[in-house]
Amino acid sequence: MYLTRHHTVSGPRWACDGQWLPEGFRLSWLLELPADAARNVLAQLPRSGNASGPLLAPIEPEQEVWAAGVTYLRSRDARMAEAQVKDIYWRVYEAERPELFFKGQGWRMAGPGEPVRVRRDSGWNVPEPELAVVFTRTLEIVGYTVGNDVSSRDIEGENPLYLPQAKIYDGAGALGPGIVIVERPEDLCGIRIALEIRRGSSVVFAGETTTDQMKRRPEELVSWLGKELSFPYGGVLMTGTGIVPPDAFSLRPGDRVVIRVGELVLENPVS
Repeated sequence: MYLTRHHTVSGPRWACDGQWLPEGFRLSWLLELPADAARNVLAQLPRSGNASGPLLAPIEPEQEVWAAGVTYLRSRDARMAEAQVKDIYWRVYEAERPELFFKGQGWRMAGPGEPVRVRRDSGWNVPEPELAVVFTRTLEIVGYTVGNDVSSRDIEGENPLYLPQAKIYDGAGALGPGIVIVERPEDLCGIRIALEIRRGSSVVFAGETTTDQMKRRPEELVSWLGKELSFPYGGVLMTGTGIVPPDAFSLRPGDRVVIRVGELVLENPVS
């Protein structure tokens, strides 16, 4: 099953497999249920007509988006290269406890075709293409989407305590185009993640990885996130990036970021 959220004249509306779900359906309501119950309810909901209208980020405004850092070896190396305090990234990569941080509420996330931004007080900004998992109130993964954890590398590298400013600002996150429902965590293994950054008619950076390269599994990250934190409406966790542009590269306004996670494609202009 595949969930999408659309803009309509009467407000946002959800669809499943290209057909409208009942008006009033909310993802936050579905994710209050345990995973098996949520999948069963979704499969049984009536559907009607062909869904249309621009796609929105597949998340409700009140839901939270969190992110994990240094879950790939490539990310650890990049963080160590940029940081003035270098050993903390090696230590978190090797530690039992992962790095987890708040990215924003659902209303902050750009959807397909909507702009992401570079900070005006930063000279080194990059997209971070990530598998973003959707989890229930009971901390069970029910699906995934594409996440773009836009980051200011020079701000983060200057001082680890500046991480919130490097990660949380207007236009610093995007999700979409929809949510692929999965039956079990093993369905998240071996998913290809690819990034293209286009500048005019040229591709100025491209890279790819797979979720098999993650040191920590998504279900482990979600479990740590919920150890002392409740999510009554479920939430989304971006699981870290394994694709990092070279140090000389920075996003510019006018670029376009294209991220592929499995069969999903999320494209956003940069402003």
